[in-house]
Amino acid sequence: MIDILLLAVIAAVTWCVASEGAWGSALSFLSVLIAGLLAMNYFEGMAEFLQATVGSSQEWSMRWDVVALLGLFAGLTFGLRTLTDHIMPTFVQVHPIAFNVSRWAFGVMTGYLTAAILLTALHVSPLPRNFWGFTPERNNLLDASAPDRQWLAYTQYVSEHVLRKGQFGPIFDGDQFDAISNRPTTPRAIWSSFPMRYAMRRQNYEAYTPQAAAAPTGGQARPQQPTGPAPVGDQPVEGVF
Repeated sequence: MIDILLLAVIAAVTWCVASEGAWGSALSFLSVLIAGLLAMNYFEGMAEFLQATVGSSQEWSMRWDVVALLGLFAGLTFGLRTLTDHIMPTFVQVHPIAFNVSRWAFGVMTGYLTAAILLTALHVSPLPRNFWGFTPERNNLLDASAPDRQWLAYTQYVSEHVLRKGQFGPIFDGDQFDAISNRPTTPRAIWSSFPMRYAMRRQNYEAYTPQAAAAPTGGQARPQQPTGPAPVGDQPVEGVF
């Protein structure tokens, strides 16, 4: 089911973006890319703010992450795309072959990128751990590609290299541990935990709702373990997806 939905998203976005022409499709791709990176790096902080100021109930504490992520992504995409129209309001003539190749290439890339961001949003949604064929460990696009994990890896890479402020600046999903456990003299290594943390949170939400206390939103310390016996199979996992 999730595979069909992703293909539908890619096809719809590709068609809409390609209809904007060569330059319009390129600007749409850049707008989606920049908006996605900004949303990924700020949605947890926004979720914490919304929980503290708007609502901190159990149900809403599980919803603010996806509301913040998709809200920031949609708002930033619309704003950036509107801004680019004002910066370059005139049509730029392109050779017919380059016109068609460019608009469809950028259309496909924008569609795939949009599907990757929406698929990532499912990780932070108040839904069961596995649903509609979606599982955090699986290649969720026809068992051949994992757009969500590719997007998470790219976001981490950008925050670790291109956008990092100084040697000790924050890294998205960049928890650091000893490269070899129990040997503090070894170099520090970055271990991604985003899919595992949120899979654990969705599993706990499914098992304990509505009795358990809500897991906090925002920050690397999530998810908080509810009181009571852990569900079957809820054991720490070594390594990364």
